[in-house]
Amino acid sequence: HVQLVESGGGLVQAGGPLRLSCAASGGTFSTLDMGWFRQASVKEREFVAGMRWTGGNPYYADSVKGRFTISRDRAKNTVYLQMVNLKPEDTAVYYCAADRRASYDPSSATGYDYWGQGTQVTVSS
Repeated sequence: HVQLVESGGGLVQAGGPLRLSCAASGGTFSTLDMGWFRQASVKEREFVAGMRWTGGNPYYADSVKGRFTISRDRAKNTVYLQMVNLKPEDTAVYYCAADRRASYDPSSATGYDYWGQGTQVTVSS
């Protein structure tokens, strides 16, 4: 059973950077497709970024393209979300997710098998 633990959230001023980490354990990290989602209060969970375990071009929501970068360190079983030029509307709880199936729809939350507990990101204006 894969366990995911996010870290790196916090309070940051608008325009600033933040890097989130997601450490995986209990499974074969190298063959998991990974994604980041976020959920603001009174809103539904939304896709932020995703990447296949095979590599290739990552996927991003339009709202974060050019500002967020997803990456993974296989040696550390960790996936990252580097965020720059943060905006107040990026404020949300950010969740890491893992998909162990052969098919992959990066933006579909129901396609992920494992989820972390979330980390709060607050961007002040």
